[in-house]
Amino acid sequence: MKPNIGVLISGRGSNLMAIKEAIDRGDLNARIGFVGSDVPDCPGMVWASGQGLDTVFLDYSKGREAAECQIDRAMELHRVRHLVLAGFMRILSAPFVGRHRGQVINLHPSLLPSFPGRSGIRDAFLYGVRITGVTVHLVDEQVDHGPILAQEAVEILEGDTLESLEERVHRVEHRLYPATIDRWLKEGDFSLASLRLRPW
Repeated sequence: MKPNIGVLISGRGSNLMAIKEAIDRGDLNARIGFVGSDVPDCPGMVWASGQGLDTVFLDYSKGREAAECQIDRAMELHRVRHLVLAGFMRILSAPFVGRHRGQVINLHPSLLPSFPGRSGIRDAFLYGVRITGVTVHLVDEQVDHGPILAQEAVEILEGDTLESLEERVHRVEHRLYPATIDRWLKEGDFSLASLRLRPW
């Protein structure tokens, strides 16, 4: 039986689309139980609805705790144990992370620990580094932190613009994230300590 995953987004949903395409191709052994977003009319939510996926609006106007209770209820309703952050721009609270330790995965567009935060691609480009990349990691109580499951470097080429770099980074994301999610689901859940001792 394929495990259900919940996917949280805030914007275009391009990684959600890549995940769905990998599932449809048979490269990712999972099904999307629901898609949640703090932005109800973002392009990713519109696309998810058009695909017939169950969608959940996470209302942060009532506070983070209330919104995270919505996530918990959606996970219970859709029998989801594994949560995939795909451009979700909210920080999960320490109590929420504690309840789902080892079961929340995130994608970040830099080689962490370098260039954490909302603008990883832009920050690396403006800083002038020659190599940036993509990181997939488990979520812990810190921002853009936690055991790293996969990384891939992306060279910043002579003559690159921010837009051309973003395009290449996103291409890596769309390939690396579904493959790492599939591996993560097959490996099972591990404590943060055990993952540090047994890197992939």
